[in-house]
Amino acid sequence: MRPSPTRRTVLTTTAATGVAALGAAGTAAAAPQAPAADNHPPTGDGPPATAQRPTRELRTLLREIDPARIEATTRKLVSFGTRHTLSVQDDPVRGIGAARDWLAAELRSYAAASGGRMTVELQSYVQEPAPRIPTPTRITNVIATLRGAVTPDRVYVVSGHYDSRVTDVMDATSDAPGADDDASGVAVVLELARVMAKRRPASTIVFAAVAGEEQGLFGAAHMAQQLKSSGADVQAMFTNDIVGSSTADDGTRDPHTIRLFAEGVPSSETPEEAAIRRSVGGENDSPTRQLARFVADVAENDATAMRIRVVYRRDRYRRGGDHIPFLERGYPAARFTEPAEDFAHQHQDVRVDETGKQYGDLPEFCDFAYTARVARVNAATLWTLSQAPGTPRAAKIITTDLTNSTSLTWTKGPEPDLTGYEIVWRETTSPNWTHVLPVGDVTTHEVDLSKDNVFFGVRAVNRAGLRSPVAFPAPQS
Repeated sequence: MRPSPTRRTVLTTTAATGVAALGAAGTAAAAPQAPAADNHPPTGDGPPATAQRPTRELRTLLREIDPARIEATTRKLVSFGTRHTLSVQDDPVRGIGAARDWLAAELRSYAAASGGRMTVELQSYVQEPAPRIPTPTRITNVIATLRGAVTPDRVYVVSGHYDSRVTDVMDATSDAPGADDDASGVAVVLELARVMAKRRPASTIVFAAVAGEEQGLFGAAHMAQQLKSSGADVQAMFTNDIVGSSTADDGTRDPHTIRLFAEGVPSSETPEEAAIRRSVGGENDSPTRQLARFVADVAENDATAMRIRVVYRRDRYRRGGDHIPFLERGYPAARFTEPAEDFAHQHQDVRVDETGKQYGDLPEFCDFAYTARVARVNAATLWTLSQAPGTPRAAKIITTDLTNSTSLTWTKGPEPDLTGYEIVWRETTSPNWTHVLPVGDVTTHEVDLSKDNVFFGVRAVNRAGLRSPVAFPAPQS
């Protein structure tokens, strides 16, 4: 075991440790950051100590993401008139059924280039009557699964919802183009599936276009439950919902920022588990918050030209997205959405007002170059997650002995290319990890620093130098 630094050394080398860790992790310290909007000035003085620089392989993948294809997908989905969950399902050109069939065919065309690694399925069930479902209704998710080549049982999910609506959520016949909400998110998912289908991720990636979102998150809930019932090891889930425009309803633009909503205390925790988390100050260290930090670590750099604005909430007021059913089942999950929604067009009926101004969620109000950058953020995150080791399991902070040193333990991961671990820490008032200490291929380590004063975490490292998300240790007495 590598000897731990002294407490004095630990406390006086904040900057040096952060810089050294940055270099060791191959981070984006030297990469120019995306421009920040005037109304959202950047926070902090640079990338966190845990940041990871994009690999050459990842940069090549990101360059293949095509704004023109994202636009074509968005316009094709709009062409079905309405994609309302209660709309017709057997018309070949209009309604949610036509959209479903086109999505399946498109994903199958990508799977043809995968050498058998990608499969496509229609995941259907009949939803019984509910507040926004007046009669039994078939809901179908279109899912493409790219099986991992090394650790296929580790799963990462990305989704967008292909159903749409107008102002009246029960109006299943009026035109509901849904370009931004949420053809844009589905276009991101399809573009990710296209560029990744011909590659070999180490872990499994699931690309999902789900239905029933506007009626109550039904498709995502069914998908999450199917994964839960099968015992799937879903280590991250992201939904892309309303990611098509960088323009707010007052006309201001923020074309290099994406919001990422990430909840704190997991909604799936028992009251006892939540009480323990609060007792150690871990409200800001849920698996989802660690996932959000990871997104910023790997996707906030020159390769994406984007800033990740992490929002410490589950979602926006009075609304919710398809990540919520995954959170409710104990999976880390977060929502990508544009920097400021344009409520003048979202969910509005297609119309022209007395001044000639057009309303409705139409492609003309989308910024496809922006959506492509959002896709690159997703791609950088998912590809790095799939190639890096999994999040360490059973991380514990030993509280048996009250000393000014801290002992941590964890379980060794199953990855064949795993080379070791790093302990990270930060002040309790800091949102990001500021120190990284490589400790080698061990499952326990003592740091000469009091657990009472800082937060600790553990992350895994593989032969390629890729790092996992951080695991926040639970107290063990």
